[in-house]
Amino acid sequence: MRTARRASNVEVPSFLRQLVRETEKMVTFFFKGASRESGPGAEDLDEDSMPSPYLERPVMEKCVAEGQSESGLSYAVASMQGWRAQMEDAHACVPQLRGQLADWAYFGVFDGHAGTTVAQYCSRNLLDHILATGGVTADEDADLVKDGIHEAFLNIDRHMHKLARQESWDRSGSTAAAVIISPCHIYFINCGDSRTLLCHGGRVAFYTEDHKPFNPREKERIQNAGGSVTLQRVNGSLAVSRALGDFDFKEVDWRPQTEQLVSPEPEVCELARSPEDEFLILACDGVWDAIGNEELCAFVRSRLHVCDDLREICTQVIDLCLYKGSLDNISIIIVCFPGAPQVSQEALQQEAELEQQIDTKVGEIIQMIRSRDEDPDLLYVIKFLAAEEMPGLPPGGGITSKILRDRRRTQAKPATMETNASLSSPSPWRLAGIRNSTL
Repeated sequence: MRTARRASNVEVPSFLRQLVRETEKMVTFFFKGASRESGPGAEDLDEDSMPSPYLERPVMEKCVAEGQSESGLSYAVASMQGWRAQMEDAHACVPQLRGQLADWAYFGVFDGHAGTTVAQYCSRNLLDHILATGGVTADEDADLVKDGIHEAFLNIDRHMHKLARQESWDRSGSTAAAVIISPCHIYFINCGDSRTLLCHGGRVAFYTEDHKPFNPREKERIQNAGGSVTLQRVNGSLAVSRALGDFDFKEVDWRPQTEQLVSPEPEVCELARSPEDEFLILACDGVWDAIGNEELCAFVRSRLHVCDDLREICTQVIDLCLYKGSLDNISIIIVCFPGAPQVSQEALQQEAELEQQIDTKVGEIIQMIRSRDEDPDLLYVIKFLAAEEMPGLPPGGGITSKILRDRRRTQAKPATMETNASLSSPSPWRLAGIRNSTL
């Protein structure tokens, strides 16, 4: 298995969200790189004097889209603002390139920070910069493709640097996680801490490495450019060590473009395509901070056996990450190859039996709670269910994914949320009357 360094798999319980306001100063300190040392009276600072990067309640509306190519690829993308005060993610989905490259595809997720300008510009223009190098051709020389991608990242970063000076851009930057899919290869492109993984033969076969300042190679470059890694951030401020934009960190005149405090240099890997390739997941760190590679791969794979709507699966992942504690914008693209798992009658039957079992358990819990003259609460119900032995739950998602999915389905408008008609609908009373909870 070809892999990069494994990601952290830390889960933050949802109830900790209630502590956000109490820890607002500390969170802002980490995000803005403010100094811990301050003058007299700093401890008495009014908490409203320091703007919070978080909202009082998450924005849960989702943007979803889907598509397919003539070569057999299908994809869906979903994104949500979540708890962040601004939506800074962007994405690009081109399932079929033009002309002689009609059997090639391109997908990318761009996680912006400190503004939206760079992420939006890259989502619209990075592919053009890649194609302009001439490295991507129908006869496909893998080394030339990788060289072209590398050159394109440096070119677009230089170009944006000029535009930022001329047009007074914001000081934003963006990570980039992208793939180019040819008839023969998958090219994995990564710059920052968004991530891509490949599920092959039922397991994670490859995932990209996060570019964090504390990685030894990244830390060495930062220090050689005169910077430091403090609180696991570049100069105590930026949480990624490679990104497009972030031009305040690229002003060391005596260092080349790829040796700045923050580098725009991507890592590019290619893998030969195989009939056992099932699907790709591209996502920002709002996903990976909440769920690990193997968990997410297993969850998506299990959902593909019972749902043929990729948009629905993307939406389920977003809801799951929100519940697991993600405080960031959340964006995900799932790209399915012809070898992806298909809906099966056996899996549908098992799912129906599981939902009936959950129906029964939820009914018992609600009756117990109401017998105490208390109002049912969604998180309270989930806590009870989590303690039950219940085989057949989605791997990586557990009871949480089932309850959140059915809760959302009971609240969604038919025009905005389609579900697989083969699955049984939640019983009318299953979630009726459960008090709204802030996830």
